[in-house]
Amino acid sequence: MSVRPDRAVRDLVLGVDSSTTACKVLAYDASGQVVAEGRASMVLENPAIGAWEQDAEGWWRAFCEASRACVALVDPARFRGLAVASQRETFVVTDRAGIPLAKALVWMDHRCGDEVSRATCELGEARLHELTGKPPSTTPSLYKWLGQRTRAPELAASVGKVLDVHAFLVWRLTGSPSTSLAAADPMALIDMRQRLWSDELLTFAGLTQAQLPELVEVGTAVGTVSMKAASESGLPEGLVVVAGAGDGQAAGLGVGITGPGTAYLNLGTAVVSGVLSSTYRYDRSCRTLFGAIPGTYFLETVLQGGTFTINWLCEKLLGRPLASLGELELQACSLPAGSAGVTLVPYWNGVMNPYWDHGASGIVVGLRGEHGPSHLYRALLEGIAFEQRLHTSGVESLAGPVTEMVVTGGGSASDLWCQILADVLGKPIVRAASSEATALGAAMIAGTATGLVPTFEDAARTMSRRRERFLPGPNAITYKQLFELKYRRIYPALREILRGH
Repeated sequence: MSVRPDRAVRDLVLGVDSSTTACKVLAYDASGQVVAEGRASMVLENPAIGAWEQDAEGWWRAFCEASRACVALVDPARFRGLAVASQRETFVVTDRAGIPLAKALVWMDHRCGDEVSRATCELGEARLHELTGKPPSTTPSLYKWLGQRTRAPELAASVGKVLDVHAFLVWRLTGSPSTSLAAADPMALIDMRQRLWSDELLTFAGLTQAQLPELVEVGTAVGTVSMKAASESGLPEGLVVVAGAGDGQAAGLGVGITGPGTAYLNLGTAVVSGVLSSTYRYDRSCRTLFGAIPGTYFLETVLQGGTFTINWLCEKLLGRPLASLGELELQACSLPAGSAGVTLVPYWNGVMNPYWDHGASGIVVGLRGEHGPSHLYRALLEGIAFEQRLHTSGVESLAGPVTEMVVTGGGSASDLWCQILADVLGKPIVRAASSEATALGAAMIAGTATGLVPTFEDAARTMSRRRERFLPGPNAITYKQLFELKYRRIYPALREILRGH
């Protein structure tokens, strides 16, 4: 006999991770156990050099496919609510009904270098940084929008809404476009002190507040699933939709970070790390975001060439499938610290903090005839670790010491990489139990908002777990010397040469 919806025990929440290449919908109970899940892929287009685009309708199709797969595995009457965590900086221009007018521009798109220069010249780098918490670069949506408007001026006359991924999905779910401060602030259109859309920045961008989604705090109930959305997604009509966060901030919550001293480290397409702060502070060593816990800030570092660079090494340079990584890793384990003299600076997609140079490119030095693919692979893992040491030391100078780092993402499955990170950073590296920290963080937000768990601290304590702990070993001394005497000097020494290529 089936349980009537009004009598069912509502003991589950849904966490949605709408990332760059896939959408995942996971159902969690109050202990953080995954009860059901669904996944669907999304197409990422690279139509020209520097161009990275998506069909925004694909976000909704992938969400519905993943949602239907998840809901098919569990009684939907058990759901209390849903929250979305989404890829950041990615946005789409729509008409007034929410129909896309052009391809969405993805966070990786960097065709707006001229617009960054113009904004810096007209508004000032210091003013842009103070307002948005982010030094000017090609990553935030503001500059991408300016570039898109230059390439397609007709958009400026026909734009109805400019929506981040969170707002687009919430509009489809509830019939009203809303987004959270922690989902939208990477767009660099929010005054971080006032916690509002910035009139100064909107005027510069040629936009009005009416053309942007409603801004709310994380954890705010923004509506319920409509009849139309229910029929397309399989979700129960009337399910509460809660404002989530950007995927980075959600992942920080998902690995259990609710206070200072512990950093989150995601080894994904990009390598993202962050620590919490109770006050608004900004510096070129990081970018400042709103945290996934209301009232907090997230001091975040980003390396855009994370596992993206590993994929490049396998597929484009070595002509090997990604399945060959196991063989490469086994060979790399036998190599000495320092990869027998090969050092790699992983700026394949430019560099954000601390240099903020979208024109930067990757660097490999020290190659000799005796080196092979395994040397390059280990040098890549070491290079990303060296870069993370540079990032973390900058954040520590602003926010105090980091005593340990909790690692998640696809790269965290590598014991070799985790150990290299522990040795290079000189800190314990703790592997998160869940490989889906972003979806779990979204579920924690939904759970706290709907009463499944009392507080964010309770959610972190009961829903998040940690596994293996990697401690600095004998190679730590060698890596400290390589970092100080070699790695941190390479890019500054070559910066002007690289700008001239």
